[in-house]
Amino acid sequence: MVEELLGAAAGAAAVGLVYVAAAARVVKQYERGVILRLGRLRGSVREPGFTMILPAVDRLHKVNMQIVTMPVPAQEGITRDNVTVRVDAVVYFQVVDAAAAIINVEDYRFAVSQMAQTSLRSIIGKSDLDDLLSNREKLNQGLELMLDSPAIGWGVQIDRVEIKDVSLPESMKRSMARQAEADRERRARVINADAELQASKKLAEAAHQMADAPSALQLRLLQTVMAVAAEKNSTLVLPIPVELLRFLERGAQPPQDHAARATTEPATVPEPAAVSEPVAVDEPAAVSEPIAVEESTEPPAGPTAEPPAEPPAEPPGQPPLK
Repeated sequence: MVEELLGAAAGAAAVGLVYVAAAARVVKQYERGVILRLGRLRGSVREPGFTMILPAVDRLHKVNMQIVTMPVPAQEGITRDNVTVRVDAVVYFQVVDAAAAIINVEDYRFAVSQMAQTSLRSIIGKSDLDDLLSNREKLNQGLELMLDSPAIGWGVQIDRVEIKDVSLPESMKRSMARQAEADRERRARVINADAELQASKKLAEAAHQMADAPSALQLRLLQTVMAVAAEKNSTLVLPIPVELLRFLERGAQPPQDHAARATTEPATVPEPAAVSEPVAVDEPAAVSEPIAVEESTEPPAGPTAEPPAEPPAEPPGQPPLK
């Protein structure tokens, strides 16, 4: 009899151990337990630690409450200024309501991933290329709001969203490189022009100071000669005072002016009277009469021959005829 009792007790203990082993559950610190009894939500969420369920009746679902890092695959889209880009991002989220994450959505991880991809495409289409490259904080906030609105009903809270990389076509990269180079060159030219302006102002002030003190110019000239002579080269510097050049220039100006006036006088147009005087010269016919007269040295043949006629008087200013 005693043996039978001991056997029954041992059997009951064994059954109890099997039951406890089947019903015992351990929920970790970063997890929460959701119990579904015959398919219905049972009680509240189980806290971390040791807990018991009814075997074959209850089913315990453990939900991780840690922050999950989910990379968003690269999405290709066209920006508002018609530039094709590829953008990838990363989403940080965590479950704040374990029961809603189990009951309201089939797979909250997959749902968050798909929503992130859709929202990222929408952000690309609404933004310009400059915003994607330089104003990412604003885009991150907008993307976080787009993801957080539906995720609240799933028991998920979006911690933050970050755009990781923006891939551009090679042609766009070359165009942006040329634009940046042109902008840097423009700034360099502006800086050089500003430096030239400041240097010209300082040189003008130095010129005024040297004009007030001529010896300063000589000192500056000597310093320049010393600077050139300090280098070991074959350069020969012969300083010539500027005043000497100006003196020589002033001394050479009067003869040049007189010669210029002498050369310009014949170039003046003659008066009409001076041009008409040669026209008033006697006709050549009056001069040709003495040419036709020939002196005769022989006496006339007959006794009645008259003495030779004298040649007419030559006009004044004409050379004697031979």
